[in-house]
Amino acid sequence: MALGAIGLWGSSRMSWVQASAEDDKSGGQVVDILGSHWSVELMAIMLLLLAGTLAGLVLRRLARRVVAIVCAVAAAAVAWRPLQLLTAGPDVQRAQDILQAGQDNDLAVDVTSISDWAVITEATAHTAGPVLALVAASVALFGAVLLATRPGEDTARSNKYETPAMRQEKLAQDLQESPDSGRVLWDALDADIDPTDLDNQRGRLT
Repeated sequence: MALGAIGLWGSSRMSWVQASAEDDKSGGQVVDILGSHWSVELMAIMLLLLAGTLAGLVLRRLARRVVAIVCAVAAAAVAWRPLQLLTAGPDVQRAQDILQAGQDNDLAVDVTSISDWAVITEATAHTAGPVLALVAASVALFGAVLLATRPGEDTARSNKYETPAMRQEKLAQDLQESPDSGRVLWDALDADIDPTDLDNQRGRLT
């Protein structure tokens, strides 16, 4: 999912649409519309996927599955706008609305705008950005489905009746059974154990 989020960010910085505008006062001009402006949901879903990736490392099994399902739905939804652009082409009226709205948004970054009286006469799609968004959405969807179907196993929760020796014994068993588990690695770090030096650390724990 993290790779998908990175791909969405890269796509959002690319030009998705090139529009030709006619302005009675300043003449004609050609402007590019970035992916983050044509598909405003890209950045929000990118952040959601990053949060879902982190949540998958620290939450318990049921919560990981719920987060994965939410991320899968978001990844599928974010593919709609680039797919529509590639199949149906850019909507000239949408291009004009985006470019004219940019003139009134003082807080927006990297916004290209046209005057209120300018008219978009033609709009063409750049394929690289939308294709990258589709690939990124597919990668994120695959990762989310994989996490939902294989959320892993929870380690037993510590309780107030466990002695330090009992907790260390349980951690030693977890390191032997699932040395690559993200949760086990976090537990080892919390216990001041170096999970990359398992041979020596197992001796300490046992």
